[in-house]
Amino acid sequence: MEFTRLSEQLATAPQVRPEDLREIAASGFVGIINNRPDAEAPDQPRALELETEAKRIGLAYWHIPVAPGAMTDKDVKAFAAALGEAKGPVLAFCRTGNRSATLWKAVHGIV
Repeated sequence: MEFTRLSEQLATAPQVRPEDLREIAASGFVGIINNRPDAEAPDQPRALELETEAKRIGLAYWHIPVAPGAMTDKDVKAFAAALGEAKGPVLAFCRTGNRSATLWKAVHGIV
């Protein structure tokens, strides 16, 4: 699985699937942040499916859905809180990774 490292604590990626989670954990991540609303695309896994599998293999899971172009201060605060709760590096994802990167930039005052 390819990802883009933004900091020691965070990397971003496009859509994650349940079968990717073992590789994510093996890569040293302790959790995932799902920034994709359910049913954004017909072929994406549902948040509950990802959460169930993530927790089963020991990954923390946060679902902070952000519709494209509709990021709010509440979303930024929730993303910052997830990063604050994480006990190590996390992988955030959405359809392409851009929303997740934009949230991280907003947390750090870059956007």
